[in-house]
This record gives sequence, C-alpha cells and structure tokens, in this order.
Amino acid sequence: MAISNRKAGERREPIAEPLKRSVAGCLRAIAKRSEIEVVYASDRPALTGDKARLPEPPRKLTPEDVAILRGNADSMALRLGCHDVAVHRRLAPENAGARAVFDAVEQARVEAIGSRRMAGVASNLTAMLEDRYHRGGKYEDITDRADAPMEDAVALMVRERLTGEAPPKAARKIVELWRSHIEEKAGPSLDGLIGNLENQRSFARSVRELLSSLDMADETPLDPEDDDNEDENEGQDDEQTPSEGEAEEQSQGDKSEMETSEEASDELQDGATEAADAPSGELPDESENAESEEASEAKRPPNNRPVEPRGPEYKVFNPRFDEMIDAEDLCDAEELARLRTYLDKQLAHLQGVVGRLANRLQRRLLAQQNRAWEFDLEEGQLDPARLVRVMTDPFQPLSFKREKDTNFRDTVVTLLLDNSGSMRGRPITVAATCADILARTLERCGVKVEILGFTTRAWKGGQSREAWLAAGKPNAPGRLNDLRHIVYKSADAPWRRARKNLGLMMREGLLKENIDGEALDWAHKRLLARPEQRKILMVISDGAPVDDSTLSVNPGNYLERHLRWMIEDIETRSPVELLAIGIGHDVTRYYRRAVTIIDAEELGGAMTEKLAELFEEDAGGGAVPRRKVAGGRR
Repeated sequence: MAISNRKAGERREPIAEPLKRSVAGCLRAIAKRSEIEVVYASDRPALTGDKARLPEPPRKLTPEDVAILRGNADSMALRLGCHDVAVHRRLAPENAGARAVFDAVEQARVEAIGSRRMAGVASNLTAMLEDRYHRGGKYEDITDRADAPMEDAVALMVRERLTGEAPPKAARKIVELWRSHIEEKAGPSLDGLIGNLENQRSFARSVRELLSSLDMADETPLDPEDDDNEDENEGQDDEQTPSEGEAEEQSQGDKSEMETSEEASDELQDGATEAADAPSGELPDESENAESEEASEAKRPPNNRPVEPRGPEYKVFNPRFDEMIDAEDLCDAEELARLRTYLDKQLAHLQGVVGRLANRLQRRLLAQQNRAWEFDLEEGQLDPARLVRVMTDPFQPLSFKREKDTNFRDTVVTLLLDNSGSMRGRPITVAATCADILARTLERCGVKVEILGFTTRAWKGGQSREAWLAAGKPNAPGRLNDLRHIVYKSADAPWRRARKNLGLMMREGLLKENIDGEALDWAHKRLLARPEQRKILMVISDGAPVDDSTLSVNPGNYLERHLRWMIEDIETRSPVELLAIGIGHDVTRYYRRAVTIIDAEELGGAMTEKLAELFEEDAGGGAVPRRKVAGGRR
C-alpha cells in the first residue's frame, strides 16, 4: 500500500514544478542575480529587465523538451551575466540592418562564453537553437538568399568560430546561402573575434569592423569618449562572467530534477499545447528590450542633426502602382464577416482585460468633459459644504459656488497600424482588437477615431520592380515597391459600420513589407485636412522600415533616413501630436514620445495610458507626471 505524506485535501504538486524551480535556480546562479523573477507562460521567451519569461513545459515531458527549456534559461542567464547594456547601446550602429547583425552577434558572444565553459550549457543551447529554427519550417528548403536573414547567418557563423559548433540542421540552408559572401568579404574579421570574446567593448569594436567589411558601415562614428574610458572598464566583462563552480552545481541539481521528471512524465495527461516560440530564425531580442528601459525613461531628446527643410533625397520610381483602398474593397462582405468572427474567437479572453482598460480611459476622459465648480464666490448658488464655517463663526460670510464648463477641445485620433509580415500572428491580432475597442471607447467620449494600415501590394517589388527592370535598371531608382495604404475606419464613419473591417488583418497574404516614412506622411496629411482643433497620431509598429526590393538597389539606410526626417518634420513643425508604441522594438530611437512593450497583450494598456496622458496634459495645461505603462517605461 502506497503511503503519501500529503495532507488530506492537499493538491498534488504538478510534476513539472520541481523542474521549473531547478531551472529558475540555475538561471539565477549563472546570471549571479538572485532577484531575477522567473515566470512560465505559453508565449515566446523574453527577458525584460529583472523578469525572465520561459516557455511552459508540456505535460508530456521528453528529454528534448527539458533541454530546450534549459537552453532558453541558459541563454537569458548568460545575457544577464555577461552583457553590459550601456556598452552595447553606446557602440551599437543606428542603421537598422547593421543593428540587427550587431545584436545577433552579441547574443552569439554571450552564449559562446557559457558554451566554452560548461558542456551542459553548450548542449542545451544547441537544442534551443535547433528547436527555434525547426518550428517555423520555412528555412529548411529555401534556395534564395533574399529569404535567408543575414543577421542569423552571421551570428551562426560567429558561433561556429567561437565554439566549433556547426549550425543547427534546421538553419544550415541560411548559412550555406550566405557563407561564401561573408567569408570572402569578412573572413579575417570573423577570425579576429575570438581574441576579444571576454571583453565586450573590444568585441563590439571588432563587430563594427566586421560590418564595415560587409559594406554595412554605419554613418554614426564611434563615441570618442569611449576610447578614453576603455582601460578603466576593461575588467568589467570578466567580473560579469558566471561562476563556473556555482553554475555547474546548479546544473547537476537541474539534471537530477530532469531525471525525476522523465520518470514521472508518463503519469501526465496528453494533449497539452507546447509553449509558443519566436518565429523561426528570430533570435530573442533581449538587447533592445533591456536597452529601452533606460532609453525610454524620458522623452527622447531632439535630434542634433540639422533639419532638412526639403527632406532627404527620397524619390519613388513609379507611383502609379500604389493604392489607397478601403478595407471593404479588398474582399467581399461575406469574407470580412468570417474574418471578423475568427478575430473575435482568437482573443475572446483578452476582450475583458482590454475592455476594463477602455472603461478606465472612458472614465478619465468623461471626468474631464463634465462640468466643474468655482467655489468661495460672493454670489451664485449657496455652497452647503461651507455652512459649517458660519455655524462655528457667525461673523464668517456665506460662501457661494457656480458651475463652469471645462476646456475639452474637439479631438480626432488616428491609429496607424503596421501591417508588415513581421506582425503576423499574435501582434496583429492584438493590435486589431485593441484598435477596435479603443475606437469604440473614444467614440463614446465624443472623440473621432480613424484607423489606418500600411503594407505593400507584393513581396520584393511587384510591378514597380518590373517597370524598373524593363527600363534597364537605372541607378538609384528610389522606392521600388507598390504601396498599399488601407482605410479600416475613416474618422467620420461610426464604429458599428467599420467594425467588421478590422477582420481584414487576419487575411492570409495581406501582411507584406513596411515602408513607414510614406505611411506616416499619408496619415499626417489626412489629419491636417480634418477640422478638429486637436489632432493626435498614434503609430503602432514592431520594427524599422524594411523593403528588400528598395534596399537592394539603394543605400542600406534609405528608408530609415526618410522615416527619421518625416518624424522630425511632424514633431517640430506640425500641430499634430505624434506618439508611437513599439511591439518588441525600441521605437524611442525614432520618436520623442514613445513607449516600448514586450508582449503584444500589453498593447491595450499602453494605448489607453498614452492617450489618457495626452488628454490630461491638455486639460491640466501641462505635462502630467510620468508613469510606467504595462511592459514599457517612459
């Protein structure tokens, strides 16, 4: 007869709990950070400040599942223990493409430190990478270099140099397509990285040289003050490396817990959904998330670059293929209704959360619109609250009050949603739902809302590129893709009539490239034509502008430079108030008023808080104290 130590009525501990505790303990030991909060959720792994989110282990545990979980934890721990955020931010390039390579290679560096010191960590990281690239299944059969992310190829080749580990099987095609190009241009630079492995500052400078070899040099020079302080900080990286003995001890405990979990895993029920992961080939971008903590504490200071009154040298090769179209014209009413139903089912559990946030915003806005009182007047309506003064002191005069209207200006808000391919899945679903609920809330408060989306009509150029090829490939053609600007809801359309249009974002094949600068210009001009007194433009995006066709025949920062100029033009010379929310991307590098969030689910809170702040600033005649928003800092 089996004897149990559990008390009567006490629930049995889930079999995965000992493993979770062990993995969390190992993460803190390697990172040397006992205060790190470790949570488990069915979402992509992420590291935000002092909080690490790991994938929830499946109910039917296998050794591979445990290794993948431990690999994610080891990757975050090494990031915390071997990475200096300030050094990384100071030496990182501004160009979006170069920044992506720089971030990916730095992650490869910190993981290589752990792999070289601890064989168990190396095995876990290999399992994690294999799983990450295998899940999407879109890289194993690619044949075109344009489909293979260059930053992943460079990072995997750096890992190969530093640890001797071959690229994961699921990612070998990425490396094969780029290897000859990278080796030819930057082979010696790759070889030189290993000597600087333990020194982040020297390693970062070597990576900048690597980027120059790949013709991805950044226009921004290195900070000259950084040279003066290099010797003082040289020993910092060594201090940040994990304690080998302590980490190995925790790893042994982790291993024993893994064996226990494996023996008991047969008792668990089948059918659990595995934890959601990042898109295949997309390395967790903890660097940007961590850096946004400091970068977004205050409004981004004005850019010191001189203002270009006519804008940068930006042109469009053939605008006749661009389109601005209403959402209902892109598919029939029956399909729109079906897509809207699908959207509602996807986020049924989120409706209550965002709905509560919307109600809070509504109360704050309506409070500003309600009538206010002037007190202690010599005439008007008798104020009963002040009668006690007369009772205690008969010589006190009577006090009167009078109602007055508060100043709540006529307002219109435009939500500009990034409809690029990288928003596919959870981010675009949550963005659509939050836009829907926010539009409904603001409409109840008498604020008009316009919802716009931007993408391209085709991948890799479309008809614009075909026209360029037919014209003999002239040099510097400018933007080389067909824009698609979508009106989901016009400012004058009631919410109930436009509600179904937001389901269009769920349509397969809609989300393609993103050319942010022209989309911002388009939305801004629509706002300027509105009669309302106050105009607010909120941009929701998850990255810098990217269009392979345009960037392949123009400078690498061509689209980003135009976006920066458009933002500066609006922020300094327009009555439109501009703010931005970045989903997993540090948009504070572009916008003065911005917030970065990590989880798509935090979008509703960020949107309502930022709008509430704007209205409170207007009602109070000044800025309100800054507060933290869900998942981000300002």
